[in-house]
Amino acid sequence: MTRLLDSCEAKVSASYRLLGLHDNTMAAETFDDEADRTKWLLPGPGLVYLQTPPEVVTVAIRLESWTTAPSPPPGPWAGQEEVEVDLPEGELQLQTVDGGMWEIPLVLPSPGTYRMRWQWVFNPDTGPFASPLKGCSDVLATPTDYEAELHGQDQFCLVQIWRTVSTA
Repeated sequence: MTRLLDSCEAKVSASYRLLGLHDNTMAAETFDDEADRTKWLLPGPGLVYLQTPPEVVTVAIRLESWTTAPSPPPGPWAGQEEVEVDLPEGELQLQTVDGGMWEIPLVLPSPGTYRMRWQWVFNPDTGPFASPLKGCSDVLATPTDYEAELHGQDQFCLVQIWRTVSTA
């Protein structure tokens, strides 16, 4: 049975259409050069970046640590992707290009390999929003009923994290 271990919330300013989640020990501040820019998530060693629409300035984010893979949350989301990331320290920071690093108090069970499910919605009151994905110029959907999660921000992200493999 899956169980929520910890959660935290933050508000950040996205810059250069990127919002990153880093392991504390990682000196690298970028995703892999070969990262597929047609996908929302850009992974790298000990990190993952979410591409954000150019119109997004502020993001409300909720991070959750789980014992095993949780059920996806209900409701329509504008988007969702999953990625696997090795977290050698198991302590996370949020990062934006302009804002630098912010430590977050999310507790993960231990260092290791984690699966991350990112889900997001956009604020229908501050849109429209254009896709940041390479080769895509679509206007993005803005599902409603997320006012409480958005807290007036342009985008809300829910990131669910669970360990898949422990490091020795």
